[in-house]
Amino acid sequence: MKLPSLSVVVPNFNHARHLPRCLGALLVQSVPPTQIVVVDDGSTDDSVEVIRGLARQNPSVRLLQNERNLGVTAAVNRGVEAAAGDFVYLQGADDEILPGFIEKTLRLLAEHPKAGLACTIGDWRELHTGIHWHMGLGMTDHPAFLDPSEVLRLEKRGRLFIPGHTAVYRRDALIRAGILIAGLRHYSDWFSTLVVAFRHGICVVPEPLAIFNIESDTYYQRNRRNRESNEAAIEHALELLHEPAYADVAGPFRDSAALYVCGLGMLRVLSRHAAYRHFLTPRLLRKTLWHVSRVGLKQCAPAFLVNWYAGVAGYRHSPIQPRPEKR
Repeated sequence: MKLPSLSVVVPNFNHARHLPRCLGALLVQSVPPTQIVVVDDGSTDDSVEVIRGLARQNPSVRLLQNERNLGVTAAVNRGVEAAAGDFVYLQGADDEILPGFIEKTLRLLAEHPKAGLACTIGDWRELHTGIHWHMGLGMTDHPAFLDPSEVLRLEKRGRLFIPGHTAVYRRDALIRAGILIAGLRHYSDWFSTLVVAFRHGICVVPEPLAIFNIESDTYYQRNRRNRESNEAAIEHALELLHEPAYADVAGPFRDSAALYVCGLGMLRVLSRHAAYRHFLTPRLLRKTLWHVSRVGLKQCAPAFLVNWYAGVAGYRHSPIQPRPEKR
């Protein structure tokens, strides 16, 4: 089977120390990417020298430089626009993929060309606490294509989670979704991912094949803690869902209560804006309260207790054992 081409886009800002590991894991894959576009976003460390050194040894590596720091959204969008592959994978410079990631996702996508993206289970590691858990569990127990109706059904049940650091997007579908929309800030990748999923369906490889290293003060966390910034991003998401370009996915967002991931900020915004209040459904209230309670527990409990809970509550991947043959 001929596999589709893949461009990997790596936005980088002062992550020189992580780049050899990040890019090295890409280059040693059983099926390496066709192209690796590293967008340096005005780094002040020796990132550019590191990237150029790797590019001299590996022709698939291409460096794009921003003269000044424009932010991760602009860096990613520039990389996607320059990408030549049928599919694109957006990888943080401090994250890492595991052996088999590219081959397994591309093979499944080749079997299901209508899919808008493929994802795997995400291996999440909080570096400052030692908490370790998996995301994206329970969507399927075998490699599969989930059509848009199944994606909607899973989200209604609270069983849909597409780890952004594992998502391999069909490039044209991601561009149509807006790539990363600046006004959405820390919700930009989540929004575009769900738009693609609701429109085209997804492929799922139910294995933990990509590591997400979470620092103590990420872009997401800073914006989420800032109430004004967080709620401005939420308002922009609701504005987009009322525009003609996203009319086809507004219903699935509402019916599935996908907006619960925005937490209590979403409820505050909906209470202020009557025009958006039709998104305030019993399912959204139920999912939001469940989400807020779970996140609050993780933040308050000791790391050893959270890790224990992750194991017993199903937030750790357990490979399915083959059934013994009958004699």
